[in-house]
Amino acid sequence: MSVPLIALTGVTRRFGDGPAAFQALRGVDLSIEEGEFVAIMGPSGSGKSSLMNILGCLDTPSGGSYRFRGLAVEALDRDQRARLRRHALGFVFQGFNLLARTSAQENVELPLLYRGEGNERRHQLARAALASVGLEGWGHHTPAELSGGQQQRVAIARALVTGPSLLLADEPTGNLDTARSHEIMALLTGLNRDKGLTVVMVTHEADMAAYARRIVRLVDGLIASDTRNDAPAGQPESTS
Repeated sequence: MSVPLIALTGVTRRFGDGPAAFQALRGVDLSIEEGEFVAIMGPSGSGKSSLMNILGCLDTPSGGSYRFRGLAVEALDRDQRARLRRHALGFVFQGFNLLARTSAQENVELPLLYRGEGNERRHQLARAALASVGLEGWGHHTPAELSGGQQQRVAIARALVTGPSLLLADEPTGNLDTARSHEIMALLTGLNRDKGLTVVMVTHEADMAAYARRIVRLVDGLIASDTRNDAPAGQPESTS
């Protein structure tokens, strides 16, 4: 059997000590295979953000095990987790998190700069990433010169430019109108379907979660349901 991309076993996350301690995750078991598109849903306080932070190596479990391609992430030190983030993970956030006075191309190049890539290589990869999200020729524009949907496309290009194995999207349509939201979801669906990119997305919107092939619901720090979506939104209809 192949090793899953993500394997969580009995993962807990506690904040604080004593009577004031808050148990954000209470023993999560979750396995995600390469090439899946998973939506994580749940009410406020359900543990969605804590789970996403652990998956993104931004935080570590209080207990249990997190394995990424079989690697025990909780055993890594801070620098090793940072290297894993730089080389294997891409992040997309609700607020875009673009540098305001920096061009779209320079924003996309930023992760490559941290990796020590040379100028020409950075330029080449950033142009290709922008083209992959439908923004070829827009690299010289600053975020203020772009619509919200275009800014999120730049943010997705920045997440893709390092060639990650996993794209983590935290409420990626939260700051967009309905039409732009569906455009972004169609883009994520295409990346998953056509490029085999594994996508894990946190959302509170059922119509956005409907694009995923699997929907995991958290309640009070536990997985309440884990269901397959056999007819995800945005998929071409079968001609058979």
